[in-house]
Amino acid sequence: MIKSIDHIVITTADLERCLDFYTRVLGMELERFGEGRLALRFGDQKFNVHPPGFNAGIKARVPTPGSLDLCFLASVPLDEVVARLRAHNIPIEEGPIERTGARFAIRSVYVRDPDGNLIEISEPMNRKS
Repeated sequence: MIKSIDHIVITTADLERCLDFYTRVLGMELERFGEGRLALRFGDQKFNVHPPGFNAGIKARVPTPGSLDLCFLASVPLDEVVARLRAHNIPIEEGPIERTGARFAIRSVYVRDPDGNLIEISEPMNRKS
């Protein structure tokens, strides 16, 4: 019945720091739509962003900054990801480490976004970095 994810909502306590992290550090594109709505686009997916005081109408029962645990597949080798994170002074909490992904074995590093969400950035194990 379910084929894929269309979008995920990120609730943030600090909009500017959130947008800076996802655009400047992770390279996502900021998109504005609707009545003052914001999204972060990457590949065929996007995150809608809900800043403090944003009235989304229907939403999670208790939208809480820092409650997500996300895993991304990188478009570049993991060594390049690590170099970019270091260049932006983003501390790596763990990794590189081998994990089991949804479709194949992965090699990952873990960081936190400004709201404390756990961000795993991975590459397939068959990719040499």
